[in-house]
Amino acid sequence: MLSSSANIRVRRGRTSDAGALADVFSDAWHTTYRGIIPASHLDLMVARRGPQWWRHAVRARPGLATLEVNDEVVGYAMYGASHVKGSRRGELFEIYVEPSYQGLGFGEHLFESCRHRLDLRNLRGLITWALEDNRRAMDFYWRRGGRPFAEVQDLVGGRRLKKIGFSWP
Repeated sequence: MLSSSANIRVRRGRTSDAGALADVFSDAWHTTYRGIIPASHLDLMVARRGPQWWRHAVRARPGLATLEVNDEVVGYAMYGASHVKGSRRGELFEIYVEPSYQGLGFGEHLFESCRHRLDLRNLRGLITWALEDNRRAMDFYWRRGGRPFAEVQDLVGGRRLKKIGFSWP
């Protein structure tokens, strides 16, 4: 149960978070992408990101932030220098929050923390991508001030899905 005096903290991921991160990923992906990504492919993608994958990710990715509420990991984000060729911008590669914590402002807290960390690296602006069918993410980025700058098509589990790139100055 969440109270008005919840202790919220964004910190660097730890290998001891692996189980919780795998749970957040599984819960968020199954809730978010059910009906968007074909079920068998979605299950396969989630299965690949078990605790062992997350232990490795925490060690290998300096830009992995965890969101804690009352000492429980309930979200994460991966961020860093953009993979867009020639870009000097930061990129938010992933941001997910446990479904029961969505819509309460925790995602915004995590987003702004990552954005601040990217600003400290002197990157010029920010980009991220969302599936067009993921209305919740599209609305989230729009409300945070992001504006569409690109569209690409991805083939996911045999289904063609449109991704929208969002940019902030």
